[in-house]
Amino acid sequence: MQQGRRSRTPRVELYWISNAFGHPRLAVIVPRYGGTAVARNRLRRQLRERVRQHVLAQVTALDLVVKARPEAYRASSGDLAEDLARWLCSVRA
Repeated sequence: MQQGRRSRTPRVELYWISNAFGHPRLAVIVPRYGGTAVARNRLRRQLRERVRQHVLAQVTALDLVVKARPEAYRASSGDLAEDLARWLCSVRA
């Protein structure tokens, strides 16, 4: 996380760096922020699925860390997908 690049959206922080493995790798971090285990696991599953659908198929050798911000707990799945799409467009530019 310290060597790569970082981007923030209203609901998530994204850290990425290229890798030598030839395929993308993903890590999802969901801090407690006072939420229950059920809420954290639900958010973790939503983030993982949105990244799988919208990001991993479109990037190559990349290590990606997605860290949820407190606003992510209240966000809809569409809002999370929008944040990831916005990030993907900025990386390609």
